[in-house]
Amino acid sequence: MFQYFRNKCITLLIVACLFILTSCSLPGLSGSSKNTITIGTLNTSESMTVAYIIKGLIEHHMDEKVNIIGNMGSTIVQHQALEQGEVDITATRYTGTDLPGTLQMDPVTDTDKALEIVQTEFTKRFDQTWFEPYGFENSYAFTVTRELAERENLEKVSDIKDIASDLSLGVDNSWLNREGDGYQGFIDTYGFEFKKEYPMQIGLVYKAVSNGDMDVVLAYTTDGRIEEFDLVNLEDDKQFFPPYDASPVASNDILEQFPQLNNILSALEGKIEQETMRRMNYEADVLMKEPSVVAKEFLEENDYFADQIISEE
Repeated sequence: MFQYFRNKCITLLIVACLFILTSCSLPGLSGSSKNTITIGTLNTSESMTVAYIIKGLIEHHMDEKVNIIGNMGSTIVQHQALEQGEVDITATRYTGTDLPGTLQMDPVTDTDKALEIVQTEFTKRFDQTWFEPYGFENSYAFTVTRELAERENLEKVSDIKDIASDLSLGVDNSWLNREGDGYQGFIDTYGFEFKKEYPMQIGLVYKAVSNGDMDVVLAYTTDGRIEEFDLVNLEDDKQFFPPYDASPVASNDILEQFPQLNNILSALEGKIEQETMRRMNYEADVLMKEPSVVAKEFLEENDYFADQIISEE
C-alpha cells in the first residue's frame, strides 16, 4: 500500500512539473506571442491613450490581435520590456528622458539633434526603430494662474525674475536635487531663485497653484489639469529644459514580421499636436473617460488615417 501511494505521488509530481513547464511556454503567458502584437505603456493616461490609438489603427488596418501591457512604472521598465521581447512596441518615448536615461548621454537642447541621436543610437545599440514624433512634447513648464500672469505681464520664465524673491515654488520631489535640468541648473541658467521651494507630488501642484497655496509650480505641458484650472504655461525662453518630443519605438523584429506596421506608426507623424494631446488628457484625467474611448473618438475624427495608410501600402 505504501509503495502504491509513493508511486502515485511521484506520478502526480511529474505531471504537475510538466504542466508548469508547458504553461510557461504558452503564447501570451510571458512575453509577446508570434500571433499578437504587444504594446507597452507608462502608467499615465497620455501613454495609455496613445497605446489605444496605435491598437485601434493596427486592428483597423491589419488582421493581427493587439495586446496592451500598461502601468509600466518608468521609461527604463518600458525599455527593458522591449529589449527582452515582452512587448513589441512602446507607445510613448520622450527624447529628453531617453537621452540621459536609457542612452546615458548628456541632454541636448536642440530638438532636431536630440531626435537624430536617439534614432541613430536606438538602431545601432538595440536594433529598434525610433519613429518620427507624434507632434507633441510632454516637457516641464513653469506654470502660474491666469490672474497672476495677466497682473504681472508674465509670458515667459524670464519675466518672473523681478518678482521671484516674493514667490513660492511647488515642484515634484525629484527635480530639486536633480543634476543638469534640476533646480541648481535652472538658477545657473536664469540667474534667479524663488523665495521658497516646496517639494510635492506632481499630481498635487495644479490644485496647489490654483488655490493660491503656491505662486508658481513646475507642471507637465500636456497635462489636462492645466485646462481644468485655467493655468498658464510660461515660455522656457532660455531653452533650459531639453526637448521631450514623444514617439513610438518598435523592435525591428516585429517590423520585419509585419512590414505594414511601418506605415501605421509613420501615419501618426505630426498628427497629435500639443493642444490635441492636452485635450485628450483632460478628457481622461478630468472628465474620467477611459483612454480607450478617448482614443477611439480621436481615430474616428481622423477616419483612422485611412487615405494615408492605404496610399503607402
